[in-house]
Amino acid sequence: MILSIESSCDDSSIAITEIATKKLIYHKKISQELEHSVYGGVVPELASRLHAEALPRILGECEPWFSQLKAIAVTNEPGLGVTLIEGVVMAKALSISLGIPVIPINHLKGHIYSLFIEQEALLPLTVLLVSGGHTQLIEVKSYSDMKTVATTMDDSYGESFDKVAKMMGLGYPGGPLIENMAQEGDPGRFAFTVPLWQSPLIAFSYSGLKNQVRLAVEANSVSVYPDIAAAFQKTATEHVIQKLKKYFKSTSPKRFAIVGGASANLYLRESVTKILAPYKAELLLSELKFCSDNAAMIGRAALEAYKLGEAKSYESIPINPRCKL
Repeated sequence: MILSIESSCDDSSIAITEIATKKLIYHKKISQELEHSVYGGVVPELASRLHAEALPRILGECEPWFSQLKAIAVTNEPGLGVTLIEGVVMAKALSISLGIPVIPINHLKGHIYSLFIEQEALLPLTVLLVSGGHTQLIEVKSYSDMKTVATTMDDSYGESFDKVAKMMGLGYPGGPLIENMAQEGDPGRFAFTVPLWQSPLIAFSYSGLKNQVRLAVEANSVSVYPDIAAAFQKTATEHVIQKLKKYFKSTSPKRFAIVGGASANLYLRESVTKILAPYKAELLLSELKFCSDNAAMIGRAALEAYKLGEAKSYESIPINPRCKL
């Protein structure tokens, strides 16, 4: 079995995955949303302290499986440096005490393999990764062969939802709050400009849209917020759809996936489903419980890394907060 640890941001999570069957033997996650909500976003130093408390508590439940472990997998990139270190230090300590190697896992690869928890991977495919820190279009041929063909120039899709929610004083995380509020609003009341709509670039940008929303929030009362939320969600998603359509002009999708915390947004899922219909492309989605950060996805990615011989000595595990695929 492989024990996996996730601490890249504000979720403390540990999982145990059986190598031969890919079965998820154990999985637990402790969210820090309540502690961070009063600040309207993640406070890195607070997140680090909360990981230091939560991870050992979860690990205590895993002791019955220690004798069956072949490796420790841990997210080591990208993420918040002060939170990544909590998981990596725990992985190194377990490696020393149990005499087994460590498998460093890129958090973004973990999101991609969240599609295949307890099952075989269906590759190749094209992936739209939308989360609080990333918006990327990735061509995936194998675990070790992934190419990023588009990324954000500034804010990410998920981050923009969080920031708009903070503008409205709604709390954190903002994605579900904005999505719920948007259901009560009129998306046609505000005509926000779709980012990069005239640009031939296949890239993403949300800073300009975020500023448009800020001005609308400042100029209107709270009673209008549902309309602003609906218009924002529509425009933010239309931006993604326009860029996907440009990409599909040169590359017809056969198998397409949406992953990351923001992939739980049903409006986005429905919008992508519509544009895939003419291509008769298969749409893959993670279970909702595995969309946000979790150790189960890290464990599933670790199975691929383990087969490729990527288990290493604990001494050679770097922490790369700003690393990409």
